[in-house]
Amino acid sequence: MIADVKRSAEQKMQKSLDALKVDFSKVRSGRPHTGLLDHIMVDYYGTPTPIKQLANVTLADARTIGIIPWDKKIFSAIEKAIRDSDLGLNPMTVSEMVRVPMPPLTEE
Repeated sequence: MIADVKRSAEQKMQKSLDALKVDFSKVRSGRPHTGLLDHIMVDYYGTPTPIKQLANVTLADARTIGIIPWDKKIFSAIEKAIRDSDLGLNPMTVSEMVRVPMPPLTEE
């Protein structure tokens, strides 16, 4: 009985720690991090799919995340998914890449 309660509490605490790690990975610092887009799902032919499974996500420069999709038909779907996310980012397509410029940090 006590062992079951302890095991249940440990599992719940581990889930809380995992959720906290995910939340911390979304915190922006002075430069962008590709993990910022990990939770965004793109509608890929009717199936919600993470961006990192559809494209190569890299840092284009010190203030921009670059997304190069493997299927060139999903540029608009990736842009829409990023715009509709809770991050407040404004992506744009430039030639073969979706560029996501990161706005400068404010005190807020």
